[in-house]
Amino acid sequence: MNAVLFDMDGVLVNSEDYWTTFQREEILPAAVPDRDVDVAEVTGMNYRETYDYLESEYGTAISREAFETRFEETAREIYREHVDLLDGLEGVLEQLDERGVAAAVVSSSPHAWIDIVLERFDLEGTFDEVVSAEEIDARGKPAPDVFEHAASEVGVAPEDCAVVEDSENGVAAGARAGGFVVAYRIDAHDDLDLSPADAIVDSPAELREAVLEAVD
Repeated sequence: MNAVLFDMDGVLVNSEDYWTTFQREEILPAAVPDRDVDVAEVTGMNYRETYDYLESEYGTAISREAFETRFEETAREIYREHVDLLDGLEGVLEQLDERGVAAAVVSSSPHAWIDIVLERFDLEGTFDEVVSAEEIDARGKPAPDVFEHAASEVGVAPEDCAVVEDSENGVAAGARAGGFVVAYRIDAHDDLDLSPADAIVDSPAELREAVLEAVD
């Protein structure tokens, strides 16, 4: 593997713990009050695509504007006040740099949210590319578009990229792009189908080992 494409939520930072609670307890019941929507259905999607999906599949009880505003307010709070960086991430990035392996952030989140994380943890300029699915003409995860675009941006074929993901939609997207997918299983997600992944890990130490093995 000549590049590593990292998802942000649940991989670089432990934001999925907060997002899962927000979606399960607040936004999904408000948007679709008469249906019990599994958070896994929408995890990994851009929040605007999430609204489109809910509207198409179930019909929504709140306006798009109200839905998006609640997401944006929650995002600022989560990223500025709550999240922690993945243990050992900076060491992994240093070793990738030593090996001449490109590293990119590839997220469904808006670039502004990614920037909050990069600035807060002094990671600005650390990654070769930062790709937000919202900013490119692409379908969101589980479609492979965002990973294919990111691979192109770092100058590597998708099949020569390792993809690090935690969500079912993200794992599916990485596999469809042809990458070597490392699925990071976290407590925020239960009973996900991670079978398309090439490796499944349960801790930061296992994640580090799997990524470095992939590039070596």
